[in-house]
Amino acid sequence: MPSLAAIQVLLVDDNQHMRAIASAVLKSAGIRKVVEAADGGEGLEMLRHHAVDLAIVDYKMFPLDGVEFTRLVRNSPDSANPYLPIIMMTGHSGKERVYAARDAGVTEFLVKPITAKAVLDRIQSVIWKPRPFVKTEGYFGPDRRRVAAPGYRGPFRRAIDAAREAADTANIVTI
Repeated sequence: MPSLAAIQVLLVDDNQHMRAIASAVLKSAGIRKVVEAADGGEGLEMLRHHAVDLAIVDYKMFPLDGVEFTRLVRNSPDSANPYLPIIMMTGHSGKERVYAARDAGVTEFLVKPITAKAVLDRIQSVIWKPRPFVKTEGYFGPDRRRVAAPGYRGPFRRAIDAAREAADTANIVTI
């Protein structure tokens, strides 16, 4: 992976030992600028004072958890960066938690205990394969579809889908 020395990461976790482990992993990957916060509220305050490129946030914290932190980053009128890549960490990867994080606008999901490879894979994903953002009445965040299904002929709901379908139709040659 190219040098990560230029990026600044916000690490938000209420467990100081987990922050130390995650910070050590980030620093071993060459990330020199890591700012830490003990809960979502403190993390939001850090975003106001630091030019953060990526946030790694724990799911369960008190008083402001990672899901609410993500919702506020994505939707608050005074958000420092609603497009900020957010990687959610949790020790509980049940479907409900994954869906809640996804629906809040999390970019990637990471299950504890973390490994250096898993952390770096998620960072590489948000940097080199960013997903476009989608804004609907009830959601703002990265497109939840990671890939376009080839040959999908179901209902299209987005303008880009209609344009893609029209281009596909224009390229069909009939004999």
